[in-house]
Amino acid sequence: MQKICVIGGSRYFGKLLVKRLQAAGHQVTVINRGSTPPPVGVEHLVVDRNDEAALTAALDARTFDVVVDQVCYTPVQAAIAARAFADRTRRYVMTSTIEVYDPATAALPTVPAGTPVPEEIVDPATWLVAMDLPWHDDAYVEAHYAEGKRQAEAVFTRVGGVEFASVRSAHVLGGGAQEFTGRLAHYVERIAGSRAITVHTKALPTVFIHYEELADLLLWATTADFTGPINACSDGPLDVHDLAAIIAMRAGRGPVYRTVPAGEEASPFSFDRYYAMSNARAKELGFSFSRTADWLPGAVAEALTTEPSPTA
Repeated sequence: MQKICVIGGSRYFGKLLVKRLQAAGHQVTVINRGSTPPPVGVEHLVVDRNDEAALTAALDARTFDVVVDQVCYTPVQAAIAARAFADRTRRYVMTSTIEVYDPATAALPTVPAGTPVPEEIVDPATWLVAMDLPWHDDAYVEAHYAEGKRQAEAVFTRVGGVEFASVRSAHVLGGGAQEFTGRLAHYVERIAGSRAITVHTKALPTVFIHYEELADLLLWATTADFTGPINACSDGPLDVHDLAAIIAMRAGRGPVYRTVPAGEEASPFSFDRYYAMSNARAKELGFSFSRTADWLPGAVAEALTTEPSPTA
C-alpha cells in the first residue's frame, strides 16, 4: 500500500484513476476545489491549488509516496506545487498532452510525416521557462495550452530530490457523456444527422487512447521505475476519414465532408500538420497498449446513445 495524492480527480479518467488506486489498496487523498466528492474512504482536501498558502496549510504535516497531478496547466502552478510538496513526496507524476508536440505552437525539430514522434522532440530539461507571462489569465492559458504544459513539465524536471514523470496523453475518447470535450460527439451527431464535417485537403493522422486505458497507465506510472516523459497512446494512428468511417458503420450512414482552405480551422482531429506520437518508450518500460480500432467502435456506440449536445 502506498499513500497517493491526486490533484484533480473529479471527472473522467481522473475520477476513474482514484477508484482504481483505491481498489488496488492504496491510501488515497484527493485535492480539488470540491465540485465533486471522491468515493467513500478517500480523504478529500478542498482547496484551490493556485493558492499556495492555502494549499500548504491544507497539506499540514501530510506526506505521500506519490502525487499524481491531473490539473497542472502552467509553470506557475507547477512552481507552487513543487514548493508545497517539497519534502512531502518522493515521486510526482504529471498528466501532460500530445499537444506539446504540435509544431504550430512552438519551433520544434521537424519529424517526417509518418514517423511517430518520440519524447525527446520536447525535452523539458532544456525547455525555456517564462514565469512572467500572463499565466494567471484564463484566456491566455487556454490559448497557450501546449506551451503551458511544456513549461510546467520543465519546472518539475528541474526540482531536485523528487522522481518526476510526465504522461503525455493522446486524444482521450470513450465513456459516453463522461467525454466532456464533446469531440467524438461532434462527429457522431454530424454523421448521424448527415451534416458536413469540415476537413483539410490532406488530413494527417493522429493518435488516441481510451479513458480507461489512460487511467490504467497512470495507475501503472505511480509504481513504475522511470522518470521523464512518456507518450500514452493506443496502437494504430487514424486520420479523420478513418475515424468517420468507423462512426459511419455504427451510425448506418456515410459521412459528408466539406474541405476547408489551408490554414482554416477544421473539425476536431482533422490536422494539416503531423505530430502523432510513438508509444515505444512506455512499451519498453513494460506497459501494454490496446489497439484503437478494437475499442473505438464501442466508444462510438456509447456516444450514439448519449443525449445530443445542443451546441454540437
